[in-house]
Amino acid sequence: MIRSDKLKEFEDNWVTEMGAWFGGDRVIFRGKNLFTEFHTKTWMDIWLYAITGKEFSSKQLELWNQLWILCSSFPEPRIWNNRVAALTGSARGTAAQGISASIAVSEAAIFGRQADIAAYQFIRKALTQIKDGASLAQVVDDEIKEKRHIPPGFGRPMISVDERIPPVIKLAEKLGFDQGEHYKLALQLDELLITSRRRLRLNIGGLAAALSADQGLTPREYYHFVLLTFTAGNIACYQDTLDKPEGSFFPLSCPRISYQGKPHRKWENPENRLD
Repeated sequence: MIRSDKLKEFEDNWVTEMGAWFGGDRVIFRGKNLFTEFHTKTWMDIWLYAITGKEFSSKQLELWNQLWILCSSFPEPRIWNNRVAALTGSARGTAAQGISASIAVSEAAIFGRQADIAAYQFIRKALTQIKDGASLAQVVDDEIKEKRHIPPGFGRPMISVDERIPPVIKLAEKLGFDQGEHYKLALQLDELLITSRRRLRLNIGGLAAALSADQGLTPREYYHFVLLTFTAGNIACYQDTLDKPEGSFFPLSCPRISYQGKPHRKWENPENRLD
């Protein structure tokens, strides 16, 4: 906890290099004039500039923009975070409530943001180990011994094949990012694991992490970059339930519930005891 004497430095005072609003004049965004230096930029430009303070090439921005589109913008209401948005719409909650809740539950350990962070950290660590002389098999074995689970970025809970891998590989080849060290290592690990007794395949979390690691993002920057990737699918599922009757999203009839609690009993009105 910050000491009270330290907090005095911040009372009515905030020193920042992030920027400021000068009412009626200009907005400074990390040292740049928002109105004159970002007026021709895209949303992805400013999103990554906000996160990193760096400007990226048009090919890098196309890579990350397409990763958002190809990897996570699924309007599938059965997906856990989309279901939250859909339920909010079905209950006639606001879009802000549904989308913010969907983002929050996307911090999941198996499918969501925690898995993204783990995959990113693993591929960076694996490359360091390879450069230090470790074999591919040793890298995998060490990870399993340390974490007691399969390497993050590999395997898929429901099906073994990830339909997003081919289009993202095609994208990487088109943009010239298929020669990156992390990218090539991810494919090598894929070959190793599919031919081993574990029969695992590279998933999109592992491939997206490898491609982004080659562009120099830190783990924290990568986490911040992916925060909003599910939102296009979220809002589509929210909108879908607004167009349906209220409360109609995946209803469950009472006879389908296998109730194991107390048997039916007569309700006694407490007001009868007041006589």
